[in-house]
Amino acid sequence: QLKLVNPSQYRFEHLVTQMKWRLQEGRGEAVYQIGVEDNGLLVGLSEEEMRASLKTLRRMAEKVGADITVLREREVDYDSDVPRKITEVLVRKVPDNQQFLDLRVAVLGNVDSGKSTLLGVLTQGELDNGRGRARLNLFRHLHEIQSGRTSSISFEILGFNSKGEVVNYSDSRTAEEICESSSKMITFIDLAGHHKYLKTTIFGLTSYCPDFAMLVVSANTGIAGTTREHLGLAMALKVPFFIVISKIDLCLKATVERTVKQLERILKQPGCNKLPLLVNSDDDAVTAAQQFAQSPNITPIFTLSSVSGENLDLLKVFLNILPPLTNSKEQEELMQQLTEFQVDEIYTVPEVGTVVGGTLSSGICREGENLVVGPTDDGKFLQLKVCSIQRNRSACRVLRAGQAATLALGPFDRSLLRKGMVMVSPEMNPTICSVFEAEIVLLFHATTFRKGFQVTVHVGNVRQTAIVEKIHGKDKLRTGEKAVVRFRFIKHPEYLKIGAKLLFREGVTKGIGHVTDLQAITTKENGLEESLGPGQLSF
Repeated sequence: QLKLVNPSQYRFEHLVTQMKWRLQEGRGEAVYQIGVEDNGLLVGLSEEEMRASLKTLRRMAEKVGADITVLREREVDYDSDVPRKITEVLVRKVPDNQQFLDLRVAVLGNVDSGKSTLLGVLTQGELDNGRGRARLNLFRHLHEIQSGRTSSISFEILGFNSKGEVVNYSDSRTAEEICESSSKMITFIDLAGHHKYLKTTIFGLTSYCPDFAMLVVSANTGIAGTTREHLGLAMALKVPFFIVISKIDLCLKATVERTVKQLERILKQPGCNKLPLLVNSDDDAVTAAQQFAQSPNITPIFTLSSVSGENLDLLKVFLNILPPLTNSKEQEELMQQLTEFQVDEIYTVPEVGTVVGGTLSSGICREGENLVVGPTDDGKFLQLKVCSIQRNRSACRVLRAGQAATLALGPFDRSLLRKGMVMVSPEMNPTICSVFEAEIVLLFHATTFRKGFQVTVHVGNVRQTAIVEKIHGKDKLRTGEKAVVRFRFIKHPEYLKIGAKLLFREGVTKGIGHVTDLQAITTKENGLEESLGPGQLSF
């Protein structure tokens, strides 16, 4: 917008309607640049015009029920004696119907790089004492507290209210209160850095479908251990990532710079092909957030300390402005499909019964809805009823596509459920298979990869050992080669979709690819009846 000085009533209404539409497109967020012509020319406004324009913008925001925050202002050289400025303003709407923006950020990095501590500092609002006090609230098991190493996946939430201020546990709030007072939520998925827990980390990355990944690198050790592997995982699963260099209070400036250079060198390699962007000021953080969402090639790098709190604010500014990847239109298209919920975790809660946690990948799920869950070991789907839904520990009536939640299933027998199952609407008639084909690239293998080889396959929330039955057109594969391979699951059939991303590993063997063809098994009431679906496989 160029300027919004005292608009007429008609123009004002027009501007308000435009703002409504922009907020809807950005799922409750929009950035206005004032003092810029429509063709992108930076004209700038004088002090008075700017004040009047911001006042109008505030009036518009009040009308649609939003709040505005000035992100940054800049002086421009334009032929005039009066100094002229342009301002960037973030407009954020207090969400109606409890639909806050929810971004999921997976936290990766080598063991002891300071992942849990950084999350502890962000979500608890108090700095670390240098001996790991901040991370104690995040650990889920006694052995994690004793060794200081994360072995399970834990979720932490950080909220931003509509004015862009941080909402976290510092005011002794509960998770429900954080949800109620935030218009944007960031769920951090704290993954394990240790090599021993790699399968847990892969499961976290494939099944919780994070929007972004945050790779934490310790300034004093640099790129070591599993850092490269985690970087590779994020790239293979096409998760846009940004980098945080932690512990800069421990080492000299030269060491930090050396780590930054080391990272920049790796990111610019032909395999990565990223453009590193070092963030040193609020201005950089705003630019980084906007560029990062538009082009996945840009990788912002932050240097900060969880003990002294240096540069922590820059990361908060970045997270506050970070826009969601999908726009409202794509989400609505997903919501119109049939319900499908991925089961990632299963608990038994006293007086509630069986509870499953996971992500709704398509459709809408309401309380009291009847769904079917499966496939069981013999390939059947069982009926069940959703008793209640909770999202970020607060009750929720309706769950929409792309949101993570826990569903209570009442007296349903827990032993019938396992990770990797799906809950779908009964009319979906889901396809399940034991045999499937995938186009794969072998990333690393010690010798040759051939028929009869056993690997652990990860597809979304499915994790199971499979045998290589056939490699089309070749009898063996070497590192870096591509082929279409037929796999057969060892234990039980799974629900897969064509085009799903696939990751497999066995010891040092690793590969990625996508599912190209399924050999469907249709289930009939009287038992199992096999039939070849479309795209019949030739034996």
